[in-house]
Amino acid sequence: MQIDIITLFPELLSSPFEASILKRAIKAQKVVVNFHNLRDYTQNKQKQVDDYPFGGGAGMVMKIKPIDLCISQLKKVRAYDEIIYLSPDGEQLSQGISNTLSTKENIIILCGHYKGVDQRVRDHLITREISIGDFVLSGGELAAAVLCDSIIRLIPGVLGDESSALTDSYQDGLLAPPIYTRPANYKGWEVPKILTSGNTPEVEKWRENQALEKTKNTRPDLINDTD
Repeated sequence: MQIDIITLFPELLSSPFEASILKRAIKAQKVVVNFHNLRDYTQNKQKQVDDYPFGGGAGMVMKIKPIDLCISQLKKVRAYDEIIYLSPDGEQLSQGISNTLSTKENIIILCGHYKGVDQRVRDHLITREISIGDFVLSGGELAAAVLCDSIIRLIPGVLGDESSALTDSYQDGLLAPPIYTRPANYKGWEVPKILTSGNTPEVEKWRENQALEKTKNTRPDLINDTD
């Protein structure tokens, strides 16, 4: 997989990809991640990427031309499965979306800033808009890191135990059940006996029940969504 991220602040994005699972994935050549500074596609000395909105109003708007030039240049090299714009009013990121995107070959991610991008970018250049939640960030870089992490960890061979991702919250529409490790008794706080029983079928049954109860109590909307 190759992910090309268009950003005004490449330095803000570099750190998450230089540690942990993302770093290992890149080193193992499971994924290639490139940062493209949008200011490199401007055509004036000031490297201006924004301008005032037509019709007036507060804030600035990212101009269409630098974005178009950058995307067009990237598309000359390879075909892209998705060109994603990170926006607070996009479809909300879910495990299902991450699963789907993890199967793609090439993705472009556009990080927004200011009041957003010229609507014509969204109308003509973007194939998908994604939000990581109902809130507004100063820019799309942190959201891009979140999206990339959720995708890359699902690529086969990235996690040490590939089955681990299959038991994450939301993979089966439920939250993950409680988990424990050694010691079995700490300060009198004991691990449920079933987990140390060695009875695998009963353990799996317990986990299923716990996942269902946790979801009902914490995220009942997930249960309602499956009705």
